[in-house]
Amino acid sequence: MMKEENRLQNNKRILIVDHDTGVLDILRLMLSDYDCIFATDGEEAIKLYSEFKPTLVIMEIMLPKMDGIEVTKRILEIDPEAKIIGLTAFKYRWGEDLLKAGAIDVIEKPFRRDELLKIVEKYLNPD
Repeated sequence: MMKEENRLQNNKRILIVDHDTGVLDILRLMLSDYDCIFATDGEEAIKLYSEFKPTLVIMEIMLPKMDGIEVTKRILEIDPEAKIIGLTAFKYRWGEDLLKAGAIDVIEKPFRRDELLKIVEKYLNPD
């Protein structure tokens, strides 16, 4: 019941982008209350963003075909209002570059479910 209520209440889609299918599986479980779509590389992320216009994007910086920084710039060209959250194990190395490219926040790997949900809620349901 909670799952369906949450989906109906929010009616918001999240695009999750990571080349590591294990991480995608973890995020799929952690965000199971939300309508999520998944991409495994930068080109696929841009295609899915264009097609579905998700409310939020959670994206690894290190991606095949096109890195998360370039993908962020391209998505923002499509939609200047896009909300993109970076995901990386190298926050202090790449996080600033991602924010300069237009991301609204950066989540550092490894992360806990409560941290992830707090950030997702912050941007899906701003006060």
